[in-house]
Amino acid sequence: MLLAYADESGDSGPIERGGSLTYAVGCVLVPDSLWPGIFDGLIAFRRRLHTRFGIPVRAEIKATYLVGGSGPLRPLKLAPAERGLIFRAHLGVMSELGIRGFAVIVDKRDTEWVAPDALAWEMLLERLERTSHYEKTSIMLTHDNGDNLLVRKTARKARRRITAGSAYGTGQIKQAAKLLIDDPIPRDSSQSYMVQLADLTAYAAFRTLIPPGQSVVGIVPQHTWANLGSAVHTKVNFISGGTPGIVVRKVKGPPPQAGGGEYLPHSKEWISPQLEP
Repeated sequence: MLLAYADESGDSGPIERGGSLTYAVGCVLVPDSLWPGIFDGLIAFRRRLHTRFGIPVRAEIKATYLVGGSGPLRPLKLAPAERGLIFRAHLGVMSELGIRGFAVIVDKRDTEWVAPDALAWEMLLERLERTSHYEKTSIMLTHDNGDNLLVRKTARKARRRITAGSAYGTGQIKQAAKLLIDDPIPRDSSQSYMVQLADLTAYAAFRTLIPPGQSVVGIVPQHTWANLGSAVHTKVNFISGGTPGIVVRKVKGPPPQAGGGEYLPHSKEWISPQLEP
């Protein structure tokens, strides 16, 4: 079984009202049989960070904290170069420990009539379904506590029908995510190294699409994603192209139809609003 951990970067609000330019979800994959060794490896990694930078082993490390020097990092007054090194080290340790990562991004600058958060989680479930199918393994999803209802509804819908497109070939494949185990599990990111890695993965992916400004480029330059190295889960877009491991969607959907319902931008279909709760 694969254990998938996910976290988002950005928000679902409209850009014209101060929302982010994108909504991204990062995901890291851990084989269940390797989990104990990987967890021990992450503890050892965090101890090295404590020795060198003074970061508490149990401190939550997220992209926003590293970029802004905020949260538990504020008292340490780390220089931007040090925070950038810490960010890259987190991505680099993934390949050392056997963790894979990928991300999906909805470019809100080119999206109309589609809720970016709903679309992003649908895209994530598509890629997890295809991964479970081709690797012949079940998947259990854990995500940062927050959009719990949305993630649960998307996963339950995926068990009935989900459409995977050109990432694995031409045309569209309608499948049921039968190998998705139980409902996704909400988890406080401060209590999970894996979810924190997913957060950093999402932000690194976001920066490949949206170049950082002058205040950020010294911490997370546009090419930061390359630090994942062999940890990139390339199968999610090896046919459709783009930066390996990053699925980007620019969608213009139709206006809302009378009577409600939900638009599935990947399959270009409307579904009934009477869904499983």
